[in-house]
Amino acid sequence: MSLDASADAAPSLKRSLQIVWVGVRREPRWFAFAVAGSALYGVMTVLTAWAIGKVTREQVQPAVAAGHATAAQLWTIFGWIAGVVVINVVGVVIRRIAAGYTMYNVAAGFRREVTRQYLRLPLAWHHRHPSGQLLSNANADVEATWNVFAPLPMAIGVIIMLVAGIVQMVLVDPVMAIIGLTVFPLLFLANMVFQRAMSPRVSRAQQLRAEVSEVAHESFEAALIVKSMGREQQESDRFEEVTRRLQAANVEVGRTRGTFDPVIESIPTLGTLAVLAVGAHQVANGALTPAAVVQVAYLISVLAFPVRALGWVLGELPRTVVGWDRVDAVLKARGELAFGSEELEPRGASHARLDRVDYSYDIVDEHGEESTFQAIHGVSLEVEAGSTVALVGPTGSGKTTLTNLTLRLVDPHHGRVTLDGLDLREVARGGVSAVAALVPQQTFMFDDTVSGNVTLGGYYTDEEVWQALEVAQATGFVTDLPLGIETRVGERGTSLSGGQRQRIALARAVIRGPRLLVLDDATSAVDPAVEQAILAGLRKTSAGTSVLVVAYRMSTITLADQIVYVEGGRVVDHGTHQELEQRCVGYQRLVTAYAREAAERAAVAADEEVDA
Repeated sequence: MSLDASADAAPSLKRSLQIVWVGVRREPRWFAFAVAGSALYGVMTVLTAWAIGKVTREQVQPAVAAGHATAAQLWTIFGWIAGVVVINVVGVVIRRIAAGYTMYNVAAGFRREVTRQYLRLPLAWHHRHPSGQLLSNANADVEATWNVFAPLPMAIGVIIMLVAGIVQMVLVDPVMAIIGLTVFPLLFLANMVFQRAMSPRVSRAQQLRAEVSEVAHESFEAALIVKSMGREQQESDRFEEVTRRLQAANVEVGRTRGTFDPVIESIPTLGTLAVLAVGAHQVANGALTPAAVVQVAYLISVLAFPVRALGWVLGELPRTVVGWDRVDAVLKARGELAFGSEELEPRGASHARLDRVDYSYDIVDEHGEESTFQAIHGVSLEVEAGSTVALVGPTGSGKTTLTNLTLRLVDPHHGRVTLDGLDLREVARGGVSAVAALVPQQTFMFDDTVSGNVTLGGYYTDEEVWQALEVAQATGFVTDLPLGIETRVGERGTSLSGGQRQRIALARAVIRGPRLLVLDDATSAVDPAVEQAILAGLRKTSAGTSVLVVAYRMSTITLADQIVYVEGGRVVDHGTHQELEQRCVGYQRLVTAYAREAAERAAVAADEEVDA
C-alpha cells in the first residue's frame, strides 16, 4: 500500500468514528450497557484460558501421571469451566440485547428526523427529489448508517479481552507474546486497504438501491397507466435493468469482501501457528511447561476472535459513511420556509393579495445538469374579502403555481403574498393552514374511513362530517356505502370513482370553515349538474370565505365576481365575464372552446338518453 493510500484512509477512518460518535451520543445508556456486557464477555473469555491452564496444571497433569482421575478432580474441572462459561454467557446476552436497543433506537430516531425534515421542506425542494430516493434515504440509508452498532459494542468490549490476553501472554512468556503482537499491525494495514477498496463500491450499491426504489415507486404509483396502456413488459424490463445493475454492484461488494475476509482471517491463524511452533520448541528445551503452552495457545486462538470483530466493524464503516452522507444531505437541506410570529384572524373572509410575484422551477435534466424555468412573471392579483375570483388560462399558464403561492406552499422569488395585509413570511408556523384550505385537482385519499379522510384526525362530530359531505354533494353515495362514513375507501381511495374522491376532498376543506378556499379545478371529475349543486352549496355556506378557483367550465367561471386571465405566467387581463368577452381575445378563444366542448358533451348525453 502506498503512502498516499494510507493518508487517504486515515481521514476516512477518523470520519467514520465521528459518525459513530453521533449515534453513541443518542443512546449513551444502552450503548454503555452493551459495552459493559461485551467487556464482561471479554474478561471471562480470557479467564477461561487461565482456568484451562489452572485445571491442566493442577488436575489434568496429576491425573495423567497417576493413570486415573478421581471424582473430585473431574468435579473441580467441571466447576471451573462451567462457572466461567455461565458468566460469559451472561455477558453475551447483555451485549446483544443492549446493542439491539442501541441500533434500533438510533435508527428509529433518525428515521423520524428525516421524515420531519421532509415535512418541513417546501414543495420546491420536493420537486427536485424523486419520492423513491426519499424513501431510500429514510429506510435503506438510515439502516446502512447504524448497522455498525450490531458489531461495534462487541468490538469495543473485546479490546479489553485483547489487552487482558496480551498481559497474560507476556506474563507466561514474553517471546511468544511478541510474536503474537505482530498480528495487529498486519491486520491494521489489511483493513486500511479493505476500506479504500470498499468505499466506492458500497457508495454505488447504495445509490442503486435508491434507483431501484424510484423505479418501483413510479411503477406502483402509475399502476393504472401501466395496466391501461399495456406497459407491463416495459416496466418489468426497466425494473429488471436497474435491479441487474444493483445485483452487479452487490456482487462486486461481495467479491471485494470475499477477497479480503480470508486475508484478515488468516493473519491471526498464522500468528497462532507461529506461537505454537515457538512454544513447542521451548517445551522441548524445558523452558516452558505443557500447561503454559496450552494456556498461551488457547489465548492466541481466543484473541483471533476480537481481531476478527474489529475487522467486522471496519468492514461496516464504509457503509456507515455512505449512508450517513445521504441521510445528512437531507437533514442539512436548505429551503425550509422561515416563519414569523404574527397570527391571522380566525374569523371572517380573508383578503388575499399577490403583489408582482415571480417564481421559477429548478429543473434537472437526464444528465444531471440544472436549469430554471420561470413559471410566473410579475403577477399581481387580489381576492377581496368574501369574493370569488376565477383563474382562467390555457394549460401551463401558471394557474396551479399561483394557488401554491397563495397558500404559501412555495415562496415567490420576488414580490410578496399577503393575507389581510400580513406578508405570509411573517405568519407563525401553521397560521396559513389554520385559515386556508386547498382542494387540488388530483385528490389524495388515505387508506382510512370516509370520516377519517374528511376530518384528517381533527375533532369533528359525525353531524359536522355529514354537513360537509352535504355541501360537497357526497351524502348520496356515502349513504349507500356499506358502513356509511365509517367505510374504508382503500389505498388512495381505489374503491371510489374520481368524482367521489373529489367530493370527499371538497368536504375535507369545507368542514374546516376556511377563511380562504382555493379550488384547483376541484370539480373536473363530476358532471355539470353536480358541479352546479356543489358551487351553489359553497356560495350559500361561504359567506365568511373568500374563494380562489382555477376554472375551466363556464358554470364555474360565471360564478366568479372577478376573473383573472393568465397566459404564459402573466396576467393578461382581469374583470367580469362580460368585460373579458368583449376585450380579451385569448379569453374569448378559451371560453368559446369550453362552451363548444360542453355543448358537445350535452349532445352526446342527450343522444345516449334517447337511445336508452
